[in-house]
Amino acid sequence: MNKIKILVVEDELIIADNICDTLEDLGYEALEPAINYTEALIRIEEEKPDIAILDIQLSGRKTGIDIAKKIRESYNFPFIFLTSNSDAFTLNQAKEVMPPAYLVKPFSKDELYTSIEIALFNFSNKIGKIDKENLIIKNSIFIKEKGSYHKVNFDDILYLKSAHVYIEIILKKHQKIVVRTSLNDIIEKLNDDFIRIHRGYIVNTQYLTQISQNYVKINSDEIPIGKKYKEDILDKINMI
Repeated sequence: MNKIKILVVEDELIIADNICDTLEDLGYEALEPAINYTEALIRIEEEKPDIAILDIQLSGRKTGIDIAKKIRESYNFPFIFLTSNSDAFTLNQAKEVMPPAYLVKPFSKDELYTSIEIALFNFSNKIGKIDKENLIIKNSIFIKEKGSYHKVNFDDILYLKSAHVYIEIILKKHQKIVVRTSLNDIIEKLNDDFIRIHRGYIVNTQYLTQISQNYVKINSDEIPIGKKYKEDILDKINMI
């Protein structure tokens, strides 16, 4: 699993460094902070963060709200507003871009952690969550482990296997993650590379190495094909 990548946009470098240090302590990956709109867009293009913390008031013509609007228009990932002003005008400006969460300076380590959790959950909730422990954002599943979310890219998943009230997510490099959800709940949130081939299995068609009458192979793993799913998988393969 990958650490969640967080971009901090803050023009006071001491504050930015303190936030980044706290993020690292919390188990996140803090990217090199940006101090203005232009730097923020460069970081977003190069680093592809999972979430951003945006100071509303930045030096220069463009504010954190302008960055938030650009994220909404072009990148579509969650962000948190950071402000030392909790006046009505500032809050009304911030509300226009519907932030999943925001922080008022000064804030504690716990408040920072809670805001990140809320932002991820609220953003995921708009596009279809699995449950509060496992979130889907873009082409990744965010899994809560030891109190923090960790990211698993869909491209790293070979297949998913039902295990009673849990599912096993089998990853490349022989890794396995167990999460509390069902195949029925997760199949609707996965992208078009995934197909259900059995009541107990969903496979990533990118990694199919063999298709037989009764099973498919992903690497050396044989996965059974259920009778009622045969037509679906044949249709899917013919489209690839």
